[in-house]
Order: sequence, then C-alpha cells, then structure tokens
Amino acid sequence: MQTLTVDLGDRSYPILIGPGLLRQPEAWRSCIPGRQVLVVSNETVAPLYLEATLLALEGLQVETVVLPDGEQYKTLAVLEQVFDRLLRARFDRGCTLLALGGGVIGDMTGFAAACYQRGVSFVQVPTTLLAQVDSSVGGKTGVNHALGKNMIGAFHQPRVVIADTDTLNTLPDRELAAGLAEVIKYGLIRDLPFLDWIEAHLDALLAREPQALAQAIQRSCQDKADIVGRDERESGERALLNLGHTFGHAIETGSGYGNWLHGEAVAAGTMMALDLSARLGWLGAAELGRVQRLFERARLPVAPPAGLGADDFLNLMAVDKKASEGRIRLVLLEGLGNAVVRGDTPPALLRATLDACCR
Repeated sequence: MQTLTVDLGDRSYPILIGPGLLRQPEAWRSCIPGRQVLVVSNETVAPLYLEATLLALEGLQVETVVLPDGEQYKTLAVLEQVFDRLLRARFDRGCTLLALGGGVIGDMTGFAAACYQRGVSFVQVPTTLLAQVDSSVGGKTGVNHALGKNMIGAFHQPRVVIADTDTLNTLPDRELAAGLAEVIKYGLIRDLPFLDWIEAHLDALLAREPQALAQAIQRSCQDKADIVGRDERESGERALLNLGHTFGHAIETGSGYGNWLHGEAVAAGTMMALDLSARLGWLGAAELGRVQRLFERARLPVAPPAGLGADDFLNLMAVDKKASEGRIRLVLLEGLGNAVVRGDTPPALLRATLDACCR
C-alpha cells in the first residue's frame, strides 16, 4: 500500500493506493467518525463490491442506496434518493457517507455530504481509473444541469480516499481508456517526465499490469495533491487541471450526458486546446502529432462528435465555471508540460480552431 497526503491543514487526508484495500479495513476504518454510515453505489458497481464493503464496515450502523448508473443520472432529482435514505434512517450530523463507484457516484455522494445537515463526513472509494487518478481527490462535488456540466456543487473534502487497484480488474476497456485521458493530462500540464513515462509504459497500462497502474495512479494523485494543497478552491493554479475540460464539457453536454465518457470528451477537448495553442505559436506540429499519437494509442478520440458545430461549442462554453465576466477562460499549453490559463484568446483564433476541429 502507498499513502499520499492532501495537505490542507486540519482538513488534510490520506490517499491510500494498493490492491485489496476493501479487504483491509484496518488501514482506513479509523478515518470514519461515528457509527452511522450510508454506502452510496450504483447498479453496476454494487453487485461487484458492495458485499466486501459491508463486511469491512461490520459493527457499524450501515445503510445502502444504489443509484442508476450513468452520467445522465447525475442530477438533483436522483440525488433525492440519498437524502431520503438518510432521513428515513434518522442519520445525524455524526454520520459518514461512503461513495463506492466511479466519478459520478463520488461527485454525487460528496455533494450530498456537503448539503446534509449543512455538512457531514464522507469517504471516497473510487472503482474506476478516472476516479482514482482525478475526481476522488480534491473535494470537488456536484451534479449536472441540462445547460451545463457540474454547474451545481460545492467544495467538500473527503476524510480518506481508498483506491483499491483490484477494482480495476472488472473495469471495461472503454472505461480504462477514459481514465488514461486524465493520466496523460498531468504530464501535459506540469510533469513532462511523467508524459515520457506514460509513452514508454502505455502498453503495460492498457494490459492492466498492476505495477504500471499503481505507478500511474500514485504519480497522478501526487501531482493533483500538490496542486490542491496550494489552491484548494481553484482561485489560481488549480484551474490548470482543467486542460481540455472546457471543450470536453461542451462535448458531454451537447452530445447528451452519457453518450461520451468524461475521459473521451477530455481527450478530444485536449486536442482542441492544443490546436488553439499551436495557432498562438506555442506548440509545433511535432508536439501536436506526439500527443495525438499518444491519445490514439490509448484508444481515445482526438476530435469532437460530428453533430456539434462551432456555434454549438461557443454557446456551451459560455456556460462554464471558468468563464468570467462573459469571457471564456481556457487552459492552454505554452509548451508540453507548461499549462497556462488565458482569458484573452483572440476570438478569431478560437473560431478557427472550432471550425477546423468540427469539420
């Protein structure tokens, strides 16, 4: 087991990474305050890992709620099921919510914990690669709105993140690839040696070699923990973690939640951000080709869906958490491993990128 720490003073918490952690509750049970625990999972993950989770929580007062699986269910209406279960079980302010699933379950459970009785504890048990390397760390929680992804939410940090790498053994290939998009992101924004490592070990990652996956998860979590520790609420540096996400969220919203996985949209969105960076003179053709080949090797899309046009993107990107005073703020690259946030991109260059990528 590897242990990292997200350093947030008195709200610091550990990230535990390793095989079989659900079967080793002695490693994390002490992070759960009180006796009341609500386990929130979905219809895909619960049949696989709920029984092991309940065994690990033996001796506590445990309730469960199983939600439908999919981004399209990441809504306030579905979240009501969590609040209903908490209230019917008469859970008090000392309770803990445990998220057992991917990024959707983690975001929804965390948001429910932030809201219930004005804030209770929660624990992340991510079961997808994307959740283990990204969404489970950092305290971003929320749900989607029909007009924009993750536009309703709160910052609410977990007590512990339990990344049991054995759960990746049941992950579909498409979900594994989607997680690799976020792994690659860390190399692109701030960690060029990690990007080199990913290129050299991509075949091992796709083959689910345990040592390679553990290394990728550990390095990704360390990169994110370092940034979150310096900028918890995204007032500056943390925004760099959104490389490809403004374009990617537009893809998810515009194509209908659930049709594209988040990591797939991020991969295509990242290539759009790199295209714009190249038009600004910051990247060359060789660098663009290098990243495109890496995404293609990872079995990820490098262009948006055909049904979305440039005007669709502009309308959807205007409804983005990073937008400020009517201006679209984008994460771009001044070079591989050197991300920046810019709100002054010439509209003509943005339009040129959209026209080229939406052909």
